Amino acid sequence: MIGSNAFNYINVLSKAADASWTRNAVIANNIANNDTPGYKRKDIMFEDYLKKEVMKDYYGGGDLNKRIANVDLSRLGTTIYTDQSELSYRYDENNVDINTENANLAQNQIKYYTLLDSMSQEFSRIKSVLNRS
Repeated sequence: MIGSNAFNYINVLSKAADASWTRNAVIANNIANNDTPGYKRKDIMFEDYLKKEVMKDYYGGGDLNKRIANVDLSRLGTTIYTDQSELSYRYDENNVDINTENANLAQNQIKYYTLLDSMSQEFSRIKSVLNRS
């Protein structure tokens, strides 16, 4: 993490990319356990934590830049949880749908590369400002 409020946007993007990387591993594990009897699919919780942090100053009139600057990065972790543990698609009590997992994997990979691209653009902007000084 870069230790300045000026870089908090990049730090938040970095936390989101880390969460996306973790989600990729969890989805891959779900796919690997597609044929495991009794296995229940897992997912991660990150977006709810991010939303809570970004929205905490929303009603105080803070604009997005101020809210991002005030995000407590230590609260932006990930929690792995069992998704719909009472649901089973098959007689063997497994609730992994391979087509859904593949779609989730593709969506997550797009999100991850978009986050990396956003961070790269932010660094390019900072570099551009520094080169003009």
